[in-house]
Amino acid sequence: MNVLLADHHPVFRRGIKTLMKDSKRLRFTGKVENGEVLLSSIKEHKPDLLILEIDLPNSNGAGAVREIRSQFPDLKVLIVSCHPEEIYAISAIKAGANGYIAKTRSSKEVKRAILEVMKGETFLSDDIREVMNTKNKNGKPSVTLRYKKLSAREIEVLNLLSRGKRNKEISQILSINEKTVSTYKTRLLKKLNVDNIADLIHQSRLLQITS
Repeated sequence: MNVLLADHHPVFRRGIKTLMKDSKRLRFTGKVENGEVLLSSIKEHKPDLLILEIDLPNSNGAGAVREIRSQFPDLKVLIVSCHPEEIYAISAIKAGANGYIAKTRSSKEVKRAILEVMKGETFLSDDIREVMNTKNKNGKPSVTLRYKKLSAREIEVLNLLSRGKRNKEISQILSINEKTVSTYKTRLLKKLNVDNIADLIHQSRLLQITS
């Protein structure tokens, strides 16, 4: 199985190769350090598995996963990222990734994720699966659980709002019109049960969508 590593940290790329050195099925065919060459590198190397950092420079997060899935429907995609699983795992899976694991996880868990995705399974850590099925003490869905109901695009919009982007900027980044951005904002307020954008952003920061 040919593997393409898309991550801008050389130490991480070396670590993955070392971690999987005993797996005779894997052959690392190349590396990608920038989102601008991600799609062309996939075409060139023709991998069976892509190990991707969702925060790759010049890459559009979950949007990049959707584009990959659109152009390469048979490619297995595992996200191994610095971003918290509680939010980004949901977004990545909805966008078409086959698995998501944080870089803070143990090497044993990362290896397990790679092997499971290789077998065609969908990987999420045991912790995130538990969170996704947890309700708060009064029986209502927790804030984290409510994020499970957001679409990948809604999470992208929320992420950009949390970074202080205005509607016009968001529309340009995501290639949608401003009216559509407003629609997404309205949906976010309703789904996350808040009354204004400030509270929306506050919730997202509490859940570590952005630093």
